[in-house]
Amino acid sequence: MRKLLELVRFSHTVFALPFALLAAALAWADEPFRRADLAGILLCMVFARTAAMAFNRLADRRLDARNPRTAARHLPAGTLSAAAVWAFTAACAAGFVASTLLFVYRDPPNPWPLVLAGPVLAFLLGYSLAKRFTSLAHFWLGAALMLAPVAAWIAVKGLTDLAAPALLGAAVGFWVAGFDILYACQDADFDRAEGLHSVPVRLGVPASLRVAAGCHAVMFGLLAALPLATPHLGAVYLAGLVPVGALLVYEHRLVRPDDLTRVNRAFFHVNGVISVGLLVLVLVQLAVR
Repeated sequence: MRKLLELVRFSHTVFALPFALLAAALAWADEPFRRADLAGILLCMVFARTAAMAFNRLADRRLDARNPRTAARHLPAGTLSAAAVWAFTAACAAGFVASTLLFVYRDPPNPWPLVLAGPVLAFLLGYSLAKRFTSLAHFWLGAALMLAPVAAWIAVKGLTDLAAPALLGAAVGFWVAGFDILYACQDADFDRAEGLHSVPVRLGVPASLRVAAGCHAVMFGLLAALPLATPHLGAVYLAGLVPVGALLVYEHRLVRPDDLTRVNRAFFHVNGVISVGLLVLVLVQLAVR
């Protein structure tokens, strides 16, 4: 189990989970809090993200074996078998669908998470194949994580008042696409040699860094516009966006076309602080109001 959790980088659930909880907190400002909703959101997020990541490792295992940066991962190194990871992926996918039943059997019932579980799971798994045919794979990943706040909102409120979660989801989408472009710069030469598609392969590393910066500028603008879509965010939230913007600037100062050695610090550390920090910021704002 330890190896399976290492395989899917379980600790990186921190990237998407705070945004799901952020959207749920905004929804709970108008709806009664239910423990079953919180449990369902946590279980669905963990199972869906884990299933998608395990499938990604399966889909890329032969590519990972040829890439010096990833050759030591569990599947190419032989420390986990493909059969074990397939079973783990299927178990997590089943766990995701089963977890949506918590919303069906609550009072009042909400069938939408169960109805949408199949399409959502297919979209999440489909990302792993995207770089084989489109340079926009980074934006597919962004759209996949965009589903986190939108789905959490639907789980709490159903298909009503979707402006706020849609705006938040769009911000998440551009944020994820931007940092995934940064991360993909490490493999630009390998991906080009393998016939894979990415923004760095198509545009080169310097231009890709500018595209990533543009994505994060759009993300910041969408976060700044979020109070227009919900009455629950105000001065505290807007003031808290200042350090978020500073972290985004710092992230891009860490990575230069001629020096990609600090990509991991930018990708994992800074973005983890941003996601958790935004959740804390919204909770403080809601508490103040």
